Amino acid sequence: MTLPSELFRTRNSGIHESTMKLHRMFPPRWAGFIAAGWALVLAIGAGAVEYKAGVARVPITPDLPCWLSGFAARNHPAVEVAMPLWAKALALEDRQGRRAVFVSTDLIGLPGALSDEVAARVQREFGIERARLVLNSTHTHSGPAVHPNLSVMFDWGPEDQRRAEEYANELRERLVQVVGAALRDLAPARLDAGHGWATFAMNRRQFVTNGIRNGLNPSGPFDHDVPVLRVASPGGAVRAVLFGYACHNTTLVATSYRVHGDYAGVAQREIEQNIPNATALFFILCGADQNAQPRGTIELVEKHGQALAAEVRRVIENPMQPVRGPIRAAHTTCPLAFAPHDRAQFEQERQTGSVFAQRRAALMLAAYDQGAPAREIAYPIQAVRLGRDFTLVALGGEVVVDYALRIKRSYPRENMVVAGYSHDVMGYIPSQRILREGGYEAVESMIYYGQPGPFQPDVEERVMKGVDRVLVDAGAARRR
Repeated sequence: MTLPSELFRTRNSGIHESTMKLHRMFPPRWAGFIAAGWALVLAIGAGAVEYKAGVARVPITPDLPCWLSGFAARNHPAVEVAMPLWAKALALEDRQGRRAVFVSTDLIGLPGALSDEVAARVQREFGIERARLVLNSTHTHSGPAVHPNLSVMFDWGPEDQRRAEEYANELRERLVQVVGAALRDLAPARLDAGHGWATFAMNRRQFVTNGIRNGLNPSGPFDHDVPVLRVASPGGAVRAVLFGYACHNTTLVATSYRVHGDYAGVAQREIEQNIPNATALFFILCGADQNAQPRGTIELVEKHGQALAAEVRRVIENPMQPVRGPIRAAHTTCPLAFAPHDRAQFEQERQTGSVFAQRRAALMLAAYDQGAPAREIAYPIQAVRLGRDFTLVALGGEVVVDYALRIKRSYPRENMVVAGYSHDVMGYIPSQRILREGGYEAVESMIYYGQPGPFQPDVEERVMKGVDRVLVDAGAARRR
C-alpha cells in the first residue's frame, strides 16, 4: 500500500499577501471573523516574541484497496477516498532553544512500537528528546488500518497483510519527515491560548436491564471544552491553530466504506479554507466514552465539523491569553496490570467464543506457549508545559472522560488540556468507576485490541500517579 507521491508542503504566511486575498478567498459568513481576527492579531503582535514556530504536513492517504479500521462489522475494503488524510506537525522553540513538536495524524491510532521507532529517529536525527515529541491520532474510524493495531478485527489474506505492513512502514517515514520539515520551518511567532465549547458529544454508556450498551446517556459525564492554541507571526498572520475535543470520531458508522477524517477532518478543512495560509491540527481529547450525536451520515459529519470549526473561529476572534515562558516536558511509562487470567479460559474461548474472541484467544495462547503471558502493559504518560499558560497532558490508549475531569480538578491553576490517543493506542483506559460498572469500555473492547481482559481495579490510581509525576517534573502547579 503506497502513499501519494507528494511528500509534504509547509505553510508560511505574510499579512500583506493574506490581506490582499481576503475578499476574493472568503465567503460573506467569514468576512467579519477575518476582519476582526486581523485587527486582534495586529494588536497583540506589537509585544515581545517569545517563541519560534514551524509548521508542516505530509499526506498519509492510503492507496486503494485498503481496509478501514475501527468497526469490526466491516467486511470488505474501502471503496473510495472522500477526504485526504494528513499528518501535521507544529514545532515550537523557546528563547533558550528548548523545543517541542506536536504531531497530529488522521488515523485510528499509532501502535506503540511504531511511535517508539519514530521517536528514536527524531531524537537521533533532530535532537528532540522523547518527552518533547507528542504523537496524537484523531481516531477517525474511516482511516486505514495501521498494522498491527486492532489486528483481531481483520481476517486478512497474504496480500492484505503485505499492504498493511507496507503502509505502516511508509507511515513511519512520513512521520519523521513531517517533524523535520516543521523544524526547518522555525520562525519567530506569538502564541495565544483560549477555550470554547461544543455540545455535539454525548456520553454513550447507556444503562439497560442487562447491563450497559453503547447508546445514549445524556446524563452521563462529558467534557465539552474546546481548547485552542493559536500560532501567529510577529506581524499577526495566523500560521497554525491547534485545537481539540473529547469525542469519538465515529459520526460515520460501520456501513461507510469511504476514507474520511470524520468531524475532525471537516473542522480542520474548514479552518484552513477560511484562514489564509494557516494549518489546523486536531488533537482528540479524552472521548473514549463519548460519541457525536446525531450520527450516521456524511451530512452530519459536515454539520459537526463545521460547528466545531465555528467555535474555534469564535475563540480566535475574541481576546486570548498570551502564552509565554519556557517549554518544559516530561515523559514516563507506568505498568497497568491486567486482572488474573489462566490458560484454561483462553482454551475455552477458542472453542466457544465469537470469531474475534477466538482470534484473541489464539494470541493469548501463543503468549502462554512462549512462556510470556500478558500480565501488564507499559503505559505512556507525557506532559508538555509552555510557561504557566498552557499545559498538555498526553495519555496513551482510549481514555474515558473521567480522567480529564479529574486531572483538571486536581490542577486548577493550570490551563490544562488532557489528550488521549497519544503515542500508543493499545486499548481502552477505563476509570475505576467504569471498571466497576463494566460494559464495552471496561471489558468487551479488550477482545478487539488483543488484550487478555480487563485491568486491575487500581488502574486509575496508577495512571494518576504517573500524571502527577510528569506534571511535577514539568513544573506544574501542585494540587491544593
